[in-house]
Amino acid sequence: MAEDVPMASIEVTSNAAPLPGAEFAVVRELSDRFGGDQLVFQPTKDGVPTLWVPRSLIRDVLRFLKQLPKPYSMLYDLSAVDERLRKHRFGLPSSDYTMFYHLLSIERNSDVRIKVALSVDDLSIPTVTPVFANANWYEREVIDLFGIEFPGHPQPFRLLMPRTWVGHPLRKDYPARATEFDPFQLTALRQDQEQEALRFNPEEKKKKKGNDESDFMFLNLGPNHPSAHGAFRIVLQLDGEEIVDCVPDIGYHHRGAEKMAERQTWHSFIPYTDRIDYLGGVMNNLPYVLAVEQLAGIQVPARVQTIRVMLSEFFRITSHLLFLGTYIQDFGGMTPIFFMFSDRKKAYDVIEAITGFRMHPAWFRIGGVAHDLPNGWERLVREFLAWMPKRLKEYEKAAMQNGVLKNRAIDIAKYSSAEAIEWGVTGPGLRATGIDFDLRKARPYSGYENFDFDVPLAHNGDAYDRGLVRLEEMRQSLRIIQQCVDNMPAGPFKADHPLSVPPSKDRTLQDIETLIHHFTSVSWGPVMPEGEASFMVEATKGINSYYLTSDKNTMSYRTRIRTPSFAHLQQIPSVIRGSMIPDLIAYLASIDFVMADVDR
Repeated sequence: MAEDVPMASIEVTSNAAPLPGAEFAVVRELSDRFGGDQLVFQPTKDGVPTLWVPRSLIRDVLRFLKQLPKPYSMLYDLSAVDERLRKHRFGLPSSDYTMFYHLLSIERNSDVRIKVALSVDDLSIPTVTPVFANANWYEREVIDLFGIEFPGHPQPFRLLMPRTWVGHPLRKDYPARATEFDPFQLTALRQDQEQEALRFNPEEKKKKKGNDESDFMFLNLGPNHPSAHGAFRIVLQLDGEEIVDCVPDIGYHHRGAEKMAERQTWHSFIPYTDRIDYLGGVMNNLPYVLAVEQLAGIQVPARVQTIRVMLSEFFRITSHLLFLGTYIQDFGGMTPIFFMFSDRKKAYDVIEAITGFRMHPAWFRIGGVAHDLPNGWERLVREFLAWMPKRLKEYEKAAMQNGVLKNRAIDIAKYSSAEAIEWGVTGPGLRATGIDFDLRKARPYSGYENFDFDVPLAHNGDAYDRGLVRLEEMRQSLRIIQQCVDNMPAGPFKADHPLSVPPSKDRTLQDIETLIHHFTSVSWGPVMPEGEASFMVEATKGINSYYLTSDKNTMSYRTRIRTPSFAHLQQIPSVIRGSMIPDLIAYLASIDFVMADVDR
């Protein structure tokens, strides 16, 4: 491996910020341990402490952060940026490609972002899998989409794209549109090659075919199977009925959402966010628009905040109802799912009346929402609030207190708080282990600090507790929605900001400047200030965030989408080893994932 890019040789202009003082304790801790001359501090719009370190120190730095008295114990995200076309870098280290590591500390309720500069002539950096187990898939995604190598990685091959794929899609020289490729042709020979590439090879995955006493069986589950909850394949290594090990295989639902963001305007990318967790609806819009608003310095009115909270909690309920129905169905109960779909329909009726759409409204906007609440919205919401609580009581009695379900779920697929943090588990899956960490309370956003609600917790960390937590979360969502109805602020439904949604049509008829603003916003898109910003929200399945890089253009230079389901599926082998096949089905049911949220 070639020598690291020496930090001393990095040109730092007068725009570079000095290392901060008391406001960022972690920066002082790193400076004291490794020396301030080894670190370059980068200011960002999101306020996350961001430090560039030499490549040779990356493992030591991450290990140090993980072993602090109040540790940064979760590797929340890891990815890369192709910097070669970026123009506005002001004082940052010279870099062709940048690796970034986003760490989260629950004890401190804070984050830190570590970056490493890489040269195009030496796209290689040591794997950090010995420090964080969940770095495995994240590094494989970077191998796949950027072509960066990780010496020492246990499985250094593609994760999302087929093994036969040529090129690395998130490089800037890789086309972004289908029309830029030659016409696709699937000959009989190529089809055979593609099918052969899908064949499971135990030796390649370092899986033994047997032991001294018996041969192991390899059972293929998915990618088309009801219990797989989407286009998800998992290969089981079995010794009789016991699962010795398993290999999750993802990528069948990959659509290139992060690549699409590089060719869509800031506004026109919003509908794409709906399709990430396709059960989350406007909950997917929220972290994206909040990150863009952070970039632009937009403050939204109180009415916008409350409307966003109300619609987000409606989608939390619809998502959890689908979870609970399929969860019970995977345990053998057929009837409840029909009742829960009926209740989802009632919720979608309210959502449609407000937004005009049901599953994918794409209704949140940069600086506001698409339009104000319609006449009669309050009556519809109150009718739903009167209907739903008694239904949740019936579900709890008929399903969650059912002896068959309890026998099949309690103590099944258990993991501890430490294991959850090690694998990057967030949301109900983390809170089922007893960790009280909900971003709506820990880091209130969009006015959540004004709402009175509880954070449901469990302590056993098993398949049953994960179901109970989500059931109780629906009750808390009803409490939040009730407060939205009772205390809906008056005022505008969008911010009066030049980078926000286009001005109203009637104003465009009054003066030429407003007309020009409307025309450029719709046809060209707003130009966001240069910089970086990320925003996390407590989404339906865990923490979802968007990390945006703006190069002062009408579209994003780099959009990183961190989804909870990606981390949750990577954890499966560590939890299910030694269990039985029905236990795996129970585990999959309790995770609550959709493959679009995994593959993006």
